[in-house]
Amino acid sequence: MNILFIILVAIIIDIVFGELPSQIHPVVMMGKFIDIFKGFLTKRNSKLAGAIFTILMIVVFVTAFFLIIQLFTFNYLIYLLISAIILSTTFAIKVLLNSAEHIKNDLNQDIETARKSVSYLVSRDTSKLSNEELVSATVESLTENITDSVVSPIFYTFIFGVLGGITCRVINTLDAMVGYKNPENIKIGWFPAKLDDIMNYIPARVTGILVTLAALLLRFDWKSSYTIMMRDASKTPSPNSGYPMAAAAGALGIKLKKIGCYEIGDSINPLNPDKITEALLLTKITIILFVVLASVVFGIFLTIAELLI
Repeated sequence: MNILFIILVAIIIDIVFGELPSQIHPVVMMGKFIDIFKGFLTKRNSKLAGAIFTILMIVVFVTAFFLIIQLFTFNYLIYLLISAIILSTTFAIKVLLNSAEHIKNDLNQDIETARKSVSYLVSRDTSKLSNEELVSATVESLTENITDSVVSPIFYTFIFGVLGGITCRVINTLDAMVGYKNPENIKIGWFPAKLDDIMNYIPARVTGILVTLAALLLRFDWKSSYTIMMRDASKTPSPNSGYPMAAAAGALGIKLKKIGCYEIGDSINPLNPDKITEALLLTKITIILFVVLASVVFGIFLTIAELLI
């Protein structure tokens, strides 16, 4: 049950305190380290170089954090606390929710500020997006990141421990930095992008189902949530991001649209800032459901294992 304690404490740390200062944040350090070697990679520009680099980064960071955690084994309580602090950096519940909340407030005051805020969340050009398009982009980013920023790292922590969560974050960071399909990264980013797709395959689908369950509890349109998820999840370039996005679109009765890329859901309700509020509520309940259900499943598994042993 130690890992369950670590996960719950890590979640509390993230919700209460948010992100660590950038100077000591492990993910920021990962990004700087990756950026240093990115130039070396682009010169070779091959899938093999990208694969070797990805594996090397995983080994380096997992080993580094393993050694850091081991330094505190002299005191069990401190060991658990340090493990929880490190784990809390692998997900971003507070940042995820606060970002969407701020954009909702910006939309009610100044669209230019909202456009700038949304630009930090999505890769598309936001300089000319309308209010409706900004709402769509915000809901897309919010719901997609339930998987990347919450469910996936916690999912792998339950299975492999704190190092599983760290591995998940390293892969996700690599995918974010070099996994884009542009001429510079098309080859070196292939392996981390594929690895990220494989890693998030199960968590994304679990997230989609939980969004539908959350819609049921909130008395949103859970039937459409499931129907739209099954109909539109495959429309996104990513094999995973469409599941939570489509489930949310169905639950809220809205169409999420990235021009020239995909359209998810049906335009039953207007895209206004209130939909961000509803998406935030849906996200919160989805996260709670995941943590509770995963904890129960983990507890049952441990009980069965103890009985068998």
